[in-house]
Amino acid sequence: MIENGQATGVSYLHDGTPSTARARAEVVVSGGVYGSPQLLQLSGIGPGELLQDLGIETVHDLPAVGKHLQDHFFVRLAWRCAKPITMNELANSLPRQVMAMARYVLFKSGPLAANGVTAGAFARSDPRLERPDLQFNFTPWSYAARDRTGAVPHKFPGFSLSAVHLRPDARGTVHLKSPDPLAPPAIRFNFLQTPYDLQALTAGMRLARAFTRQSALAPYVTEEIVPGPNINTDAEFAASIRQTASSNLHPVGTCRMGPAGNPGGDTVVDARLRVHGIGRLRVADAAIMPTVPAGNTNAPSIMIGEKAADMMLAAARAGAI
Repeated sequence: MIENGQATGVSYLHDGTPSTARARAEVVVSGGVYGSPQLLQLSGIGPGELLQDLGIETVHDLPAVGKHLQDHFFVRLAWRCAKPITMNELANSLPRQVMAMARYVLFKSGPLAANGVTAGAFARSDPRLERPDLQFNFTPWSYAARDRTGAVPHKFPGFSLSAVHLRPDARGTVHLKSPDPLAPPAIRFNFLQTPYDLQALTAGMRLARAFTRQSALAPYVTEEIVPGPNINTDAEFAASIRQTASSNLHPVGTCRMGPAGNPGGDTVVDARLRVHGIGRLRVADAAIMPTVPAGNTNAPSIMIGEKAADMMLAAARAGAI
């Protein structure tokens, strides 16, 4: 709810009944990279033309709301393991699952005490780059993709390596499709938007294969099963990436932080996470990141919440709210 250019509260449904809550100080939006721009747009804060087309009154024309969606894109490779030492054997055996559960409950140890990613590495897709643009995750299991609802572990020992592109050129959007607050927004990533995005993942797949040929790992490799040894040329790699690569679930950027005077109005919040042009309103989640970090987004997101709380408390003590 916006009154006289300031956020005054929120309108929401409780058990299907419309309700409102008034804010004594500020309203903080923490809906995530998809929910925060959706909520701002529903409230009339966003691209004026989009809001007008949907019949939503434009409270503040802020074109960057929902723009600059970024995410890490990754591709997975898998190999049959020469020894029965992987998680596949656990996943395919009820007695082993029971033993693993008992070990964890009694001793907090064993395979269930691990996070599933047992090794990682950073590398450059091109030696001319100053900083790494690839991240590799090693997992002691492999699976056959069933469909979008899940995956099935292979019936034999296997392990996987994923190559994650950390610095993609791709930029997407999160925009309303309907003025109905219960309708999901349209999410468009535009992955593989440039040749570099494709080249980086191709280099990552070649590097992953090179890892398995090293003396420490080669004795455990029987055969490559995903994408398979028949994938060798740049064109074959490109086709495989387009068919199998996926979001790494690290989205950021749809309420981008930066000065209000940026050319083209490309930001949503200032350095204190206050929404440009609207008083007493902040966004505090990964949506405010100007660019996706070259690494996982969990710790930076926690930092954003902690920093936002500090800034709000400081403003309250100073009487600046």
